[in-house]
Amino acid sequence: MPRRPRQPHATPGRSAGTRPGAGGLVRVRGAREHNLSNIDVDIPRDALVVFSGVSGSGKSSLAFGTLYAEAQRRYLESVAPYARRLIDQVGVPDVDAIDGLPPAVALQQQRGSPGVRSSVGSVTTLSSLLRMLYSRAGSYPPRQPMLFAEDFSPNTAQGACPECHGLGHVYAVTEQSMVPDPSLSIRDRAIAAWPPAWHGQNLRDILVTLGYDVDRPWRALPKKERDWILFTDEQPVVPVYAGFTPKETRTALRRKEEPSYMGTFSSARRYVLHTFATTQSAQMKQRAARYMVGRVCPACDGRRLKREALSVRFAGMDIGTLAGLPLDRIAETLRPAAEGRFAVVSGAGATMGRAAGRRASARRVAAGGAAHAGASDVRRTPELSEEKRIAAQRIAHDLVERIGTLQALGLGYLSLDRAAPTLSPGELQRLRLATQIRSNLFGVVYVLDEPTAGLHPADGEALQRALAELRRAGNSVFVVEHDLEMMRRADWLVDIGPGAGQHGGRVLYSGPPAGLAQVSGSRTAPYLFARRGTPRRPPREPRQWLQLRGVHRNNLHGLDARIPLGAFTAVTGVSGSGKSSLVSQALVELVCRHLGHDPVAEQTESGAPRADAVAPTAGRIAAGADAVRRLVDVDQKPIGRTPRSNLATYTGLFDHVRRLFAGTRQARARRYDAGRFSFNVAKGRCDTCEGEGFVSVELLFMPSVYAPCPACHGARYNAKTLEVRWQERNIAEVLAMTVEEALAFFEAEPAVRRPLALLEAIGLGYLRLGQPATELSGGEAQRIKLATELQRSQRGDTLYVLDEPTTGLHPLDVDRLMAQLHGLVDAGNTVVVVEHEMRVVADADWVIDIGPGAGEDGGRVVAEGPPRAVAAAGGSRTAPYLRQALG
Repeated sequence: MPRRPRQPHATPGRSAGTRPGAGGLVRVRGAREHNLSNIDVDIPRDALVVFSGVSGSGKSSLAFGTLYAEAQRRYLESVAPYARRLIDQVGVPDVDAIDGLPPAVALQQQRGSPGVRSSVGSVTTLSSLLRMLYSRAGSYPPRQPMLFAEDFSPNTAQGACPECHGLGHVYAVTEQSMVPDPSLSIRDRAIAAWPPAWHGQNLRDILVTLGYDVDRPWRALPKKERDWILFTDEQPVVPVYAGFTPKETRTALRRKEEPSYMGTFSSARRYVLHTFATTQSAQMKQRAARYMVGRVCPACDGRRLKREALSVRFAGMDIGTLAGLPLDRIAETLRPAAEGRFAVVSGAGATMGRAAGRRASARRVAAGGAAHAGASDVRRTPELSEEKRIAAQRIAHDLVERIGTLQALGLGYLSLDRAAPTLSPGELQRLRLATQIRSNLFGVVYVLDEPTAGLHPADGEALQRALAELRRAGNSVFVVEHDLEMMRRADWLVDIGPGAGQHGGRVLYSGPPAGLAQVSGSRTAPYLFARRGTPRRPPREPRQWLQLRGVHRNNLHGLDARIPLGAFTAVTGVSGSGKSSLVSQALVELVCRHLGHDPVAEQTESGAPRADAVAPTAGRIAAGADAVRRLVDVDQKPIGRTPRSNLATYTGLFDHVRRLFAGTRQARARRYDAGRFSFNVAKGRCDTCEGEGFVSVELLFMPSVYAPCPACHGARYNAKTLEVRWQERNIAEVLAMTVEEALAFFEAEPAVRRPLALLEAIGLGYLRLGQPATELSGGEAQRIKLATELQRSQRGDTLYVLDEPTTGLHPLDVDRLMAQLHGLVDAGNTVVVVEHEMRVVADADWVIDIGPGAGEDGGRVVAEGPPRAVAAAGGSRTAPYLRQALG
């Protein structure tokens, strides 16, 4: 391909006398990946290097798309040719040369949800060590043979509880879930679980034929009749007289008249379970899941393992109970064994003293674990053999040390059995970082993607220490980051920009952080070197207060809280303190309950409701609820589970675009309607990939990979559809546009321009219209939802709830987002955000600080009030950082 003019190697503001790290330089020449404009840059090794710039400027294209991709490609070249042939789908980064590049390890923000069986223990591999501890050194009941480590895993056939198959919960379809209002009659749709429209009417007509009274209130029917209608497995086939009254139906049956048709009955439970298991419609699956109730498995008490595995004890606890404790408590429990101290009960005791056993039982009850373990401790072997003592000490020592790494990263409040889907992206990345710290690698480049995302500044200190440890071990640390404190502590700063997309892709500066102050075109410099204590607007006075009383959720135990209405409230606290439990769960559920509709239940990847998320919040709204007429929960869940969902379809702007194409002279001549230009409709899409744009390549013994469709080359549409052009562009070319490009292209189309303008206003101008939902970060998905909501006309009295909306945002984009949120408040609405960004907290009207610590050390209101009042509060871990932001 023709070479573009190369960007000059001397970057503006570069300090001539700056010495790079002792490990030499990584030299990049002619990088053109994505929007990078043929750049040259030298980056020191054995240093903490931060890549900065606005979202979409090209930071990740350089760090991940070029540097890490090239390191990965070189590694793959070293494997056997046969294996390389199978996995050579990675692609070669568009770069002329990279010299001095060591092997690389990438720690990226995970997009999409981890599997339901994935947990803290499996992510960190601590579960494997714990299973080995119980297998080798556990106390077994008399006459029970020794179990292998696999027998203690809920993810293996030999270890899983046979009742729940290792999930810890089972699903039931109950009368209460299927008949939410028993005062209604069957004719009035008391059985909400039955299908709507004709199918539901058919089932009601069948009941009339069978002689059931469909006009009496449900609660007035005999229990035997209610149970048969809801739960029977029988499927009688009976004549149906459509449109007949019960009296007319009885007459027709008596006279043996010809029926309208023969109908097959299906009970409500049978319909729900069959629909959930077989439907291809995501909407139908979600509707069926609404009537499925998750509950703790009665066989294993939620501990996921078979009875034999749970009968083995260490430190007086079974493995399921121990895995349910916070990591801080696990380390405390295992430390005596790690130091070679083993208490023994005289007689037929367990592997610990009676007093310690009583304390452990009390801890199990306090932690929500099974309380019945203590009664069986008396059947344990009186003491460990010498062989078991040695094994126990070595394994326990390793466990305690590994847990110590997690504690140093501020994750001691997590439990090993905490499901990975409930973790934030920041928590997941820190878990993987802890694993890398323990691996003791030397001479590699760690490439991290916004490791401070979702971190309280106090937790950021622990992260800084961890990264410094990696560097001291002889490694290089390359970080894509928006956090200003991380930039200030860096050894080297590479600023990319100045803007996003086509307006970015240039190296504005490469050198020590202080030198960036001299670069006038940098969007980062004004924030990095901003004068503290800038004037702020006076806080708004609340219209009234939304008062919560006696809130119980996760680590919140009887919490009282108040939220000002008609104001902007920031809820702060260290990671795990209970902020999201209060706002995203308790507040949302209680307001939903007041408004008369259920919050959307979290679901597993199968579509079933999460059993550990169905326990409702306990508590009440004591005052102020009547002032909230609408609730909008703008969370970070994906806007779709498949690549078919994208920015254009979610916001609704694609409907207008398709109508524009259908209105062209060429489309009208061919009688193409708007459906022709949907990649989800057979008539217009590519037949080979069915509108996906790519095809799955199945690899033997390896995960499937995706390659561009060989027929449409990623365009999604068939050739005839692509022949139709609007303003000289076809529909695929429109989907390939960024928001910013489309804004100019659709300048004269208000229906398309309005959502595009809102997307650009909150910092998403760099995203492509057709960018699949699976490629979007949680923060991007959240801002797309917010832009979609902002399209509505504002009537006031709406409560907006956002969980860490600034995640993944450059400070410039944070300012743009805040302008939109303050606009909502000025329109008479209430905004509540869970937030760690102190600039946002300082600009709030009211601050609620939860803590003081994480897990059971948190869950209390430490301080509340205007930002300056909270900044002056004693005992708050947020206060020092808020004081710094306020100046």
